Amino acid sequence: MTRSKAVCAMAASLVIALSGCSRGSGSSQRKVIQNKGSDTLVNVAQTWAEEYKKVNPNVAVAVTGGGSGTGISALINGTVDIANSSRTMKDSEVAQAKAKGITPKEHIVGHDALAVFVHKDNPIGSFTIAQLADIYGEGGKVTKWSDLGVTVPGCDSGEIVRVSRQNNSGTYEYFREAVLGEKREYKLGSRDMHGSKDVVDLVAHTPCAIGYSGLAYAEAGARMPCISKAAGEPCIQPSFETALSHTYPISRPLFMYTNGEPTGQVKAYLDWILSDAGQCIIFAKGYSPVRQVSCK
Repeated sequence: MTRSKAVCAMAASLVIALSGCSRGSGSSQRKVIQNKGSDTLVNVAQTWAEEYKKVNPNVAVAVTGGGSGTGISALINGTVDIANSSRTMKDSEVAQAKAKGITPKEHIVGHDALAVFVHKDNPIGSFTIAQLADIYGEGGKVTKWSDLGVTVPGCDSGEIVRVSRQNNSGTYEYFREAVLGEKREYKLGSRDMHGSKDVVDLVAHTPCAIGYSGLAYAEAGARMPCISKAAGEPCIQPSFETALSHTYPISRPLFMYTNGEPTGQVKAYLDWILSDAGQCIIFAKGYSPVRQVSCK
């Protein structure tokens, strides 16, 4: 046998051997579900993925964040199986998707209370929606804590430091719609953070600050005052229960989007998320499930 023929024979044997190993390990049967989007949902999505692997070892769920807009763009471009979003898709996004042969299907997987956070030493006990709009909205006249009748220890300037999210965030979009109104823009000069946790961390270390983020990101260094729809109306504390009942003024559903009705392993995964097992995970992560569930 010539050297070249011997090399070819060895290569062929190696391919056959590797193919046999692949079949024997079952890796050729493994399904990878691509899941991208909302930073609000990213922590619970990662936990869902980890727990689901225990239930179905042949399915791996690859989870990444980046914001609701990032996930929706990936769905439109056909690069993910599931897009996570903390807001509904815009009409323009649905139109873009349909132009590319994608038919977005919306699935509500939980509910969130979008809390307003202040530093733990800030004595303010409540906000109205109008006050929040005057703090964050273009043309709003509230710029100092004294405008709201409080003095904040450690905040020598008295200036309100506005902490917000980047503009591709579903949290950013939802807060604007729920608090500012669809036609009003944010004031310039806020500190725009890339993640929900980053907002609360900055507020916890900045006595002058105010920020908004998901209830699940609460930490000891920041407080969550109650919110009322208008002066004289009940002031509601953000909680699992008030998010689910929609009595808290800034509560919202959380979504997963697929291309049409899900099938196969994607359907099985979404069914599991909406089962008691999946809904108890979202409850444990600080969100409200889509229905009452009995969790240990």
